[in-house]
Amino acid sequence: MKSKIFNISMAVLLIMSLAGCEDAVDLNRYPLDMISSEDYWKTTSDLELYVNQFYSGTFWAGEGDQLQGNYSRDIQSDDMTYVEANARLRGSMSVPSTGGWDYSKIRSINYFFANYERCGDSFDSYKAILGAAHFFRAFYYFGLVREYGDVPYLDKPLDTNSEELYMARTPRNQVVDAIIADLDKAISYLPEGKQLGGTKLSRDVAILFKSRICLYEGTWEKYQTGVFGVSNPNPSKYLTLAVEAAEALMQTGSYGIYNPSVPQWNYFFFGEIDHSNNPEVLFWKKYDLNLGIGHANQFQMATGKGGGIGLTKSFAESYLCTDGQPISLSPLYKGDGDLKTVTTNRDPRMIQTLFTPGFPLQVIDGDTLRFTRPAVDQAAHTVCPTGYQLNKTLNWDPIHHKSLDTHADGYTGWIIFRYAEVLLNYAEAKAELGTLTQQDIDKTIKLLRDRVGMPNLVISDIKTDPNWLFPDLSPIINEIRRERRIEFVAESFRWDDIARWAAADELIVGKRPLGGKFNSIDYPDLSAADYKLTDGYFDPLKEQLPDGFGFKLDRDYLSPIATQELTLNPNLKQNPGW
Repeated sequence: MKSKIFNISMAVLLIMSLAGCEDAVDLNRYPLDMISSEDYWKTTSDLELYVNQFYSGTFWAGEGDQLQGNYSRDIQSDDMTYVEANARLRGSMSVPSTGGWDYSKIRSINYFFANYERCGDSFDSYKAILGAAHFFRAFYYFGLVREYGDVPYLDKPLDTNSEELYMARTPRNQVVDAIIADLDKAISYLPEGKQLGGTKLSRDVAILFKSRICLYEGTWEKYQTGVFGVSNPNPSKYLTLAVEAAEALMQTGSYGIYNPSVPQWNYFFFGEIDHSNNPEVLFWKKYDLNLGIGHANQFQMATGKGGGIGLTKSFAESYLCTDGQPISLSPLYKGDGDLKTVTTNRDPRMIQTLFTPGFPLQVIDGDTLRFTRPAVDQAAHTVCPTGYQLNKTLNWDPIHHKSLDTHADGYTGWIIFRYAEVLLNYAEAKAELGTLTQQDIDKTIKLLRDRVGMPNLVISDIKTDPNWLFPDLSPIINEIRRERRIEFVAESFRWDDIARWAAADELIVGKRPLGGKFNSIDYPDLSAADYKLTDGYFDPLKEQLPDGFGFKLDRDYLSPIATQELTLNPNLKQNPGW
């Protein structure tokens, strides 16, 4: 454990990541890899310079060549697939000898907390910086809890003689309580409203994140009652906190659902360059090629490539028809014979999420290049293996494509926290508590549906859908989970939702991710014999997974701890099943 967690050089602890800092930096300073207690921590600028390093290293949108990296927690689900089966879902993860959990950023943050009080400036001058530090520590610990469950909780930097080097793992709910305490401090110290147009942390971002964490832990404790259950679970405690946090943000009146003046594109705002004035976006990352900061999204989408990923048949079938009914019940459903047919009379978010023929790609010299068909015949890193090709985050405005020559030339903004999550966190937490009312629906889900002209969800009118993914749960929980799936696809929520709902038995085990139907309308130039199909549907993992995903329900919800960690610290215990 020492070698992985605590033996971090000062150079690594204090690295600046200058390219990712939006704020101007005074270069006439002591190099941060030479900081000593005598030289540093004296001014607010010192504290700000230190904390700014965590922005660039924490929030990203696939810098470089890997589009699939943006959607890692969706690919690890039933919404998307990559050309190679995900190791967790197929049950093929193994215990690493080294690596695994990483405490380096937590160690760096704790180093800040051990030193910030040496600043000679007034508390008011740096309290927002302190609030950001509390947020980042909460963010990093939540990442560890999601992946490993119980983890050692440390709130101070250690040295080679610290007895905490050999501490046991802290129960996950105790870690979550510490995370919430950090976020409460962040909420009290950070300023309200968008900061630097939403590119810096604010009180509101911390509130939203608190609602996310509390919903996660509350539903984990409610549904994970077997080997991954916690001692003395109290799901209502966390679900209530999720409701309170979401409601506090809703009551500010500072945010709303983005609803532009072009109705058919009301949901299609994820590919904008600048989200500063978007009332729905609380926090986003800005990209600027002049600073050498770009990402892969735009190159893949605007050139009609799939990035190696594809949406699934299961996901596509979750969209309601325009009468508000599921495809199993609505007379408006036209079948899935081809891309135009499957999207006819469906929730408008569908064609604003997956490509259909004729969809704009780029505007070059006044000419609009349009999507013709999914890239099912491309090389592995550019293919769309399912025929349902993602267009969410595309921007076809010509000014946004003038430099799209390589994979790292995208510079559209990347949304990190948006108000829609507040609404759905509120609705789901209240539904899980059994306190959800139609009035609650009207101020949450109705706003999302109004944006795209879909009928409201009326609790008393819900009809039984034979295709509900969770038939043993209430109709309203099924419909809220459906809404969440549709609204947040490709925003890296789906695996976390499956894990906290303990839903891999319904959604993953023994299944394969089918795609759209191969047909002569969409693919007149291709032969079905060249593709892996099942009953006419793309089945890209057919040979890799002849028996479907081999996810092990008593093991694979959490990742294994590296053997080196267990050897260095005999008080650590391995996760179940490993």
